[in-house]
Amino acid sequence: MSDARAPIQPSTGVLVHARKDRERAVGHWLLTAAHDIAKARHEWGTRGIALLRCGGVFTAVRIPADLVQAAAGTREAGRISTYLGEALSGPVFIDTSSQRYYALVPASTARRWDRRAVPGVECLGSGAYLGVPRPQRTDPEEARSYPCVPMDGPGDRCNPVAVLQVVTYGALERELAACRAAEEDHQ
Repeated sequence: MSDARAPIQPSTGVLVHARKDRERAVGHWLLTAAHDIAKARHEWGTRGIALLRCGGVFTAVRIPADLVQAAAGTREAGRISTYLGEALSGPVFIDTSSQRYYALVPASTARRWDRRAVPGVECLGSGAYLGVPRPQRTDPEEARSYPCVPMDGPGDRCNPVAVLQVVTYGALERELAACRAAEEDHQ
């Protein structure tokens, strides 16, 4: 009889799950937000992106790429991913064609989000649908939309306060850069 459990790391006694097992579990959890699970699974298989409902198990904060770049202090994708992973400690994906990042947050965030907090940033709540990339789609060279900060496991989401801090900081940095550029033009 085989033991189907994941191996236990001897030095720490912590249960270790393979990345593929976590990605599979994350995929199943995300699919609970689909109107039609079979259709969403098919969309992931054929296009790599499935249309999922916001407002149930998650919602998303849509952030313009230039604001994220200003907060991270770089335009380099790998450094931005590292920054977001450290700053938000939760899942984020990017749609490279629209140049927008999406931070997944608890569904309750939409009820408390101040729409005027940072212009251009929107919290997609109940009634909104979002094209979410398949969790295994992590290569930016192969995908228009991919998780730049993958989910650690089912139910993993960003802290909304951390998201607000990042977008506020990015907005300030973007404004400071614009002011510096204007000063240089006048000299």
